[in-house]
Amino acid sequence: MHFSTVIQFGLLALSALPSSLAAASWGFSDATLSIQQKGAGVGGGLKEKLSDKKPLSKPIPLGQSDTLKLLLTAQEGRTPKKPHQAFLLLRDPASDLDISYALAMKENGKARLELNFKDLPIQFLKSQTPLDANLVIASFGSALGYNNPVFRLSINRDPNEPLPSSEVVRYGKLKEIHHIFKSDPKSPPIIISLVFVVAVIAALPALAGFTLPVFLAVGAVAILSGSRALGEVQERRLAGLR
Repeated sequence: MHFSTVIQFGLLALSALPSSLAAASWGFSDATLSIQQKGAGVGGGLKEKLSDKKPLSKPIPLGQSDTLKLLLTAQEGRTPKKPHQAFLLLRDPASDLDISYALAMKENGKARLELNFKDLPIQFLKSQTPLDANLVIASFGSALGYNNPVFRLSINRDPNEPLPSSEVVRYGKLKEIHHIFKSDPKSPPIIISLVFVVAVIAALPALAGFTLPVFLAVGAVAILSGSRALGEVQERRLAGLR
């Protein structure tokens, strides 16, 4: 058998392997995107199904009182699994600014995200073109991460209402800080101190009247019993008994 024939048989065997043995990649399934309008009630508003193969063709409108809800199940290959990171990436194609929102994940791979109009930065509210929305799902290991567009988000803002202002951070000299530290402890007035000293001294005789007799009696017993015991020990030593 020629070497080329062996190679051909090897390639045929590799091509016959099931696709499950190939390198897995991250994706999602059972994804739904809904726009809940204020006062619309349960089931009201817009609802679309998302696919990890093809993004939605029409932009999704988001009004000032709307709430965007995203539900999906992250998968490694075909197995539901919790990835290391999963977030929705919004990007303004005009200014190339982007911001990410992390999805709340569970161990079974189910993810959830709620996004309100007020959660968007001011720069996005000025955008005249729909925002690109990408889903990013990745984790440790050999599985390829997922980073593809899934829909576009159109910002519907009332032109009669002014944009919220944000103070620009300037680096420079700051205002002087006046801080009052805790004052040092002070002694009480001398009169109050004297009153307490006199009260303590006046209580000493009363306390001594209860304790001194007891100590005197105990001391007398100790002296008498101790002197007798020492006398007996001395007599035994002199007699050679100890």
